[in-house]
Amino acid sequence: MTVAAAISTLGGLGRLRGAPGTVASLVAVIAAWGLAAFGGRGLVLFAGLVASAVGGWASEHYERERGVNDPPDCVIDEVAGQFVACAFAPRTLAAYAVTFLLFRVLDILKPWPIRLVERLPGGLGIVADDVLAGVLSGLAIIALTLTGVFSASAHG
Repeated sequence: MTVAAAISTLGGLGRLRGAPGTVASLVAVIAAWGLAAFGGRGLVLFAGLVASAVGGWASEHYERERGVNDPPDCVIDEVAGQFVACAFAPRTLAAYAVTFLLFRVLDILKPWPIRLVERLPGGLGIVADDVLAGVLSGLAIIALTLTGVFSASAHG
């Protein structure tokens, strides 16, 4: 397995049958929970930026290796997007659960402008739509927090 394949598929996790993107997102939420406990939301956002940059590079190379546009087993983009979404959420189980669900719905349905961003070429397009889904999910979580649905005091 090449380095690009290992990163893109999370060590082969993306090759699981069923819903590998959902599994990768769940792994990312669990990792984000730990990162937020250790270094707060800023660390989660930093992890999202790193996953975006490294994931974009790896996805670009993996796409070329496979000869397939946006290979379905490429799931590093879900990790990047889910990290970005979690960076906006208070560190509570309810907020993280809703963040996970919002991100998955936006990532699967790809409403405008996510679908538009997905059309960017190569690794940029593979990662950018998920990052945008993460940002939009994060904005929804901020709105829910401001309206009192989630406690803003749980900064993690």
